[in-house]
Amino acid sequence: QVRLVESGGGLVQAGGSLRLSCEAFGTNFVITAMHWYRQAPGKQRELVATVTSGGSTNYADSVKGRFTVSRGPAKNTVYLQMNSLKPEDTAVYFCNGRLFGVDNWGRGTQVTVSS
Repeated sequence: QVRLVESGGGLVQAGGSLRLSCEAFGTNFVITAMHWYRQAPGKQRELVATVTSGGSTNYADSVKGRFTVSRGPAKNTVYLQMNSLKPEDTAVYFCNGRLFGVDNWGRGTQVTVSS
């Protein structure tokens, strides 16, 4: 069973930065695409960023130019560097990766940006 574990959330002032990390445990296979989602209170979960094992990336328009997603040196690790944070970035951030047709989710890490 694949388990994703996020870390790095916290409270930061607007304009500040945070770096989220996610590591997958329980598999020796490479998860081709890993994603960061977020869910703010009362809103649907939205896709924030994607990175493939080959290094290709994709971002939601709302975070382009501010967030950077990358794969770590260890297999199945992913980072999300978040700069110029805004209060509207406040949400629980989730790591996701699909392996053999099964979606795997972490429990999430809270990011709170104060104005």
